[in-house]
Amino acid sequence: MKRYTIGLLTTLLLSFLIAETAIALEHDFSGNWSGKIKLPTGELEMIFKIAQNEGKYEAKMDVPKQGATNLPVGDVLVTGDSVSIAVPVIMGNYSGSFSTPDSITGKWKQSGMTFDVNLVRIEEVVPLLRPQTPEPPFPYLSEEVEYTNPESGLKLAGTITIPKDAKACPAVVMITGSGAQDRDETIFGHKPFAVIADYLTRNGIAVLRVDDRGVGGSEGSVSTSTSLDFVDDVLAGVEFLKDRKEIDPKNIGLIGHSEGGLIAPIAATESKDIAFIVMMAGPGTVGEQILYEQGALIAKAAGLPDFSIEQQRLTQERIFDVLKNEPDTAKAKEKLRETLSQGMYEGMNDDMKKAVDVEISNVNSTWFRFFLTYDPTPILAKVKCPVLALNGSKDLQVPVSNLEAVIKAVNSGSNMNVDTVSFANHNHLFQNCETGSTAEYAQIEETIDPEVLKTMKDWIVEQTTK
Repeated sequence: MKRYTIGLLTTLLLSFLIAETAIALEHDFSGNWSGKIKLPTGELEMIFKIAQNEGKYEAKMDVPKQGATNLPVGDVLVTGDSVSIAVPVIMGNYSGSFSTPDSITGKWKQSGMTFDVNLVRIEEVVPLLRPQTPEPPFPYLSEEVEYTNPESGLKLAGTITIPKDAKACPAVVMITGSGAQDRDETIFGHKPFAVIADYLTRNGIAVLRVDDRGVGGSEGSVSTSTSLDFVDDVLAGVEFLKDRKEIDPKNIGLIGHSEGGLIAPIAATESKDIAFIVMMAGPGTVGEQILYEQGALIAKAAGLPDFSIEQQRLTQERIFDVLKNEPDTAKAKEKLRETLSQGMYEGMNDDMKKAVDVEISNVNSTWFRFFLTYDPTPILAKVKCPVLALNGSKDLQVPVSNLEAVIKAVNSGSNMNVDTVSFANHNHLFQNCETGSTAEYAQIEETIDPEVLKTMKDWIVEQTTK
């Protein structure tokens, strides 16, 4: 799950606006400038990449720990010794003054908070390394496709990869995790679905991966939809595969990551055409419980003290209580404002109000309300096809304890064809990791452990060659 931790780290991932302003040329601001924000959880580096174009400055921004590169920023102004860089979309602004031609002393302001951030000129920005990301030419067919979900009428766009000279080969539909994801499930510069598709297709398994609603070439909106709506999108993908002559219609399965692992079992109970499902860190318990565990594990990994973790839990409980008991979103919004601002909303400045309202819009959404109260147990008990459930032992977002819940629920419906695998040193993205912290995702070069890829491939081959 990728949308639940809301704050400075995640808001830095939002898009920025491109703008230009006239500048004075007393100091040459061109080049790469690095500065670090000191947070309770560690340092967060920001890099401004400044260039001149016809006498005006343009800028882009990197946040390496977030895997964010070449993000356009707002107005850039140099007047005498003063520097100002506006980032209006995230309510951020950097201002400072030259200490030397290669150093600037200043402050970063965002969402009502102010941080001392000194910039220094650096020669080179080290690129993120993602060695597993597949690059053409490919030894298989890769085709851009479009089809329509007949239930919603929405157009969905994606990529299908098919083994060369395939005849009646098995196939899978990939299902992304929460949030608006592209077909590669791109996160922190990693493209895990592209890596999975490449590996499986090289090993004889066709793969369909699709942009989520409102992303890339797909129509619709994720925020106004629920997991049940996404089930229809998945089933439309299955129907699309059944019409391909290269695909064996009796051996089409699903691979779902995170929320996708919640969606896959629902789809499997609604269609007899699904031959198997793979749940990668898929939920086995009610959403509210996962969010409590997730919040505590992430906070603990970040080094927060017990009293802060307890306070966070109490805040979660108050928020969830409003969402569960107030169906009217407008009324819920007012109650959540009272809860999150501790009754001081009207006295807050505009930036602080906006920060509160952004958090409210996330938790008060149609999607979040559904996930909060959804219990996957009854559906898992109805799944009759083979199930493979995978988790990393250091997963802080969907804890490995969910594997026990999954196998218990599936078995309760008399389906004994369920396998679970816990990977001993893996995080939510199935990377080998140190702590499992989300802060590590971008720093790890590995996109997904090859052993995980092999485990899925071997299991799928076993299911489709019986």
